[in-house]
Amino acid sequence: MMHRVIVFILLFFPSVFCAQSFSGLGENAKKFPSLDKNYVLQFPKDHQPHNQHRIEWWYLTANLKTKNMQQYGIQWTLFRNLLHPNDNENKANAIGWENNQLWVGHAALTSSSAHYYDEKVARGGTFQAGVSESPFNAWIDDWELKGKDWSNLTVQAQGKNFSYKIKITSERSSLVSHGSNGYSIKSLNGGASFYYSQPFFKVKGWLIDNGEKHMVEGVAWLDREWSSQLLKRNQSGWDWISLHLNDGSKLMVFRVRATEKKPYLSGTFINHLGRKKNISMNTILLEPTTFTQLNQRTIPTAWHISIPHLSIDIKVNALNRKAYMNTSVPYWEGPINVTGSHEGVGYLEMTGY
Repeated sequence: MMHRVIVFILLFFPSVFCAQSFSGLGENAKKFPSLDKNYVLQFPKDHQPHNQHRIEWWYLTANLKTKNMQQYGIQWTLFRNLLHPNDNENKANAIGWENNQLWVGHAALTSSSAHYYDEKVARGGTFQAGVSESPFNAWIDDWELKGKDWSNLTVQAQGKNFSYKIKITSERSSLVSHGSNGYSIKSLNGGASFYYSQPFFKVKGWLIDNGEKHMVEGVAWLDREWSSQLLKRNQSGWDWISLHLNDGSKLMVFRVRATEKKPYLSGTFINHLGRKKNISMNTILLEPTTFTQLNQRTIPTAWHISIPHLSIDIKVNALNRKAYMNTSVPYWEGPINVTGSHEGVGYLEMTGY
């Protein structure tokens, strides 16, 4: 049934997904409302959907260890997609097929030897998926990310050969906004999102790997992002890295690749006290060092990151180079290890290859 739903979406809503790349997010952008860069983020209001904008997501990654120190990574993502610009605001909340929202969920479990993933799709207005503010609950079918607020949450999902349920508790209540008060630029000539994170979660829970249950502990990173003009027409995808460093600091860097020009780079450094510094494009070296052939694609699975003014010179390597998400929009997503001037763990996401 799921495969038939995906085929239906790809046939009748091709602008929502682009099977070969994420460049479709730059098409017909002017038809959707632009972001107001002077908008002031409001919590917990902004945890809710922004129905008038084209795309947004609630995105959790966690780096985990068992009692025997075996490494795992989990991903839980809920996407909301606006099928066409709102000509009637009521359509965002309409019941049934009058609703013009599409929800997609991704869940994955990754170890050094295995990578499991699953995908769910739901039409808005059918009560199969959504997000509520107080108490917070993001769900699609029986996958949930919920809690009283963003300080204490529980996340659960299951698919073929895997399941997990973990509790995440924030060490720091303050959220981290990226860019200028959350307005995160993705291109020198336009393209932006509102983007904030809670990167200070501690984790406890369990997972099941192909029938074998493990108690796990670790760290997690939760992202919120929404946009109507995420990419420009000449941008094909992005490489995004989030890191938990052993000194308690956090690092997020990304590059958005262009077909004709150099990629656009940006980042945020957060010290162990939660104080952030924006990292500008000309101060980041972010380059791939190892490539892996997957699904007839050449994908970078090890990277060198250098930010001299922060005394950061590190290498990140995929825990499992085969962590490919062959979903309706394929991409690579998996846990990474950090060595060099700093050590730690994190997550790498790469789209558009």
